[in-house]
Amino acid sequence: MSDNLPPCPSCAGQYTYELDALMVCPECGHEWAPAEEAPAEQAGEREIRDAVGNVLADGDTVTVVKALKVKGSVSGIKAGTKVRNIRLVDGVDGHDIDCRIEGFGAMQLKSSVVKKA
Repeated sequence: MSDNLPPCPSCAGQYTYELDALMVCPECGHEWAPAEEAPAEQAGEREIRDAVGNVLADGDTVTVVKALKVKGSVSGIKAGTKVRNIRLVDGVDGHDIDCRIEGFGAMQLKSSVVKKA
């Protein structure tokens, strides 16, 4: 094994390994081609990925994967709740999805608690 393999761009895991032409992270399961990593960083584009690694985009529909507590609400958001027409933002404290949830109104979510529908 080589000590100069890059860390995982998704989770920053250090135990990456080569599999044919791809790099693989055993910690999160993310696979990428080393050649495609550099152009994305140079362009300044930031990829936001959901809990299972799918790339999210503005206007996507996502599903909440775990129950979330909401301040000021008795019930909270249940797992399986669909959220339509999301907007990707540079939020505070990792909240990078701006959305409107029926029954709760406008709020921000972390991409780690949703998956693309």
